[in-house]
Parts: sequence; C-alpha cells; structure tokens
Amino acid sequence: MNESDSTGGARLLTPADVRRLAERTGVRPTKTLGQNFVIDAGTVRRIVRTAGVGAEDTVLEVGPGLGSLTLALLPHVRSVTAVEIDPRLAEVLPRTAAEFAPAYADRLRVLTADAMRVAEIPGPAPTALVANLPYNVAVPVLLHLLELLPSLRRALVMVQAEVADRLAAGPGGRTYGSPSAKAAWYAEVRRAGSVGRGVFWPVPNVDSGLVALTRRSAPPGAGDGAAGGEDAAPDRRAVFAVVDAAFAQRRKTLRAALAGWAGSAPAAERVLRAAGVDPRARGESLDISAFTRIAACAGHAAEPGAEAR
Repeated sequence: MNESDSTGGARLLTPADVRRLAERTGVRPTKTLGQNFVIDAGTVRRIVRTAGVGAEDTVLEVGPGLGSLTLALLPHVRSVTAVEIDPRLAEVLPRTAAEFAPAYADRLRVLTADAMRVAEIPGPAPTALVANLPYNVAVPVLLHLLELLPSLRRALVMVQAEVADRLAAGPGGRTYGSPSAKAAWYAEVRRAGSVGRGVFWPVPNVDSGLVALTRRSAPPGAGDGAAGGEDAAPDRRAVFAVVDAAFAQRRKTLRAALAGWAGSAPAAERVLRAAGVDPRARGESLDISAFTRIAACAGHAAEPGAEAR
C-alpha cells in the first residue's frame, strides 16, 4: 500500500497529486493568502491523530487549500465544514473529495468566505477546529472563531513556529504577550509539536508548530470575588482592552502602561491595587486571571474626593 492509500479508505494527496491539482485548478500559491500546501501524508495523519477528533465531531477547517488535511479528516469525523477564501479552491474541493474519498465525500461542506469576516457557520455547530491556518492572519482568525463559536470545545492548529510559541507561552518571559493572554481567555493552550518546512509546497521560509487548545468551562476570573464580590467576569472586550494597553508599552510598569486606559497614572494605580496587582509590575508578569481582575475593578476604584464633586 503506498502513501496515498492508507487513511480509512480515503487516498491522501502525494506531492505529485498536489501539483497536478494546482495545475488543473490554475492555482499558484500566493503569499497574500498565506498559501503553503501540505504535501506530506504523514503530516496530515499526525495532525488528525493529535487533534483527537472522532466520529461524533463536526470539524471546522479553515484554509483547506487543495484538500490534503480535509481528506485525512473525512474518514474519522461526522462532518467537515471547510472555509476557503479562494473561490477556485472552494469550487474544486468537493470534486477532490469525490475523487479521493468517494465513501466520505458527503461529509464535506464548503463555505466560500473569509474566515476573518465570517459571521456564522451553516449546518451543525462545529465541535472542533482543525486547520493549517494562513500564517499571515493566524492569530486574529483563531481568536475570531473562538469568540464566534462557543460550540468549539477544542482546536489543533498549525501556525508559524514563532506564533505557536507565543500562543502557548505563559507569563514571565519575552515570548508571552497579547496573543498568549487572549488565547488563554478562551482555552488551555499548549504546544503540540513541531513541523518542518519540507512538508509544504512551496517551501516556506519559516518552521511551523502545532498548538492544541481546550476550551475553558468559564472565563478566568469568573466568580473569584473581584469587583466587590460580583460573580460574573467582565466582558471580554473590557479584558482585552486591558491586555492591549499593557502590551502596547510592555517595557513600562503597569501604572504607566495603563495610564491612558484608566485616564491617568494615579487612576491606573488605584485600579491595580484594588485588583491586588503590584503597580510596579509589567504586563508580561500577569496571567489572564489578573487582567480579568483589573478589568473587573475598573468601575469600582473611585477617585479620591469623587463623592464631593
């Protein structure tokens, strides 16, 4: 049995298949759309295995391209909804599924859309995101989909190695930043492996990494007694505004970095102290729960003398 015959009755794409499909479709991979097609069957098998998806899962795939990962997913899951921005690729993908995985082609839905702008996903609510994300928009696409689709319980995404490190980073290092904190709002995040450059066509100039995410049951900080004992966590947008302000000037102390957000440095200090955060700390030292406490306390740390005005 050769490399293209070994996944549950679906034939996986070989390098020759990928190039033939690209030529037949009239597609030349472009940097603008972040197109680097996977040509290695072992890599897509590994992604499916690491994702841990099964027969009950409805999988969302973003940027399926010519279908390498799609074909590996179809035999193992209930259905796949593939979101593809390139209309030529979106049109040809169902035909590719019919040719290479005829027994499972009816499990595929294709949505021609920009994943950054999509407002809904038709059909059954996706339970898992499994994708080789376009590297130029990987973080905003991931965060958008986690916010848009609370039904997503887990995700496995392939991104640029540097982005993978940032997404999975914990507080305390230079790698930790806004993407790390925002991803942690939604999920437990971990690095799930590395992927070499040679499995792509065309070969990119960077290495890749796998990132696994498991949805949290509730946002960090909910019910922790912040903001005068209120149980509900603050709105995501309020928390992300604090994160953005803290990392926009990450070399500064939080007292200084949050001055614009709070209205003044003294106001920022009052909020920080109310949240139990040292005003001399920097954003890179805080986990997402601490950012949540700061946002929750923003409306409860009154200025001195406010009652007299």
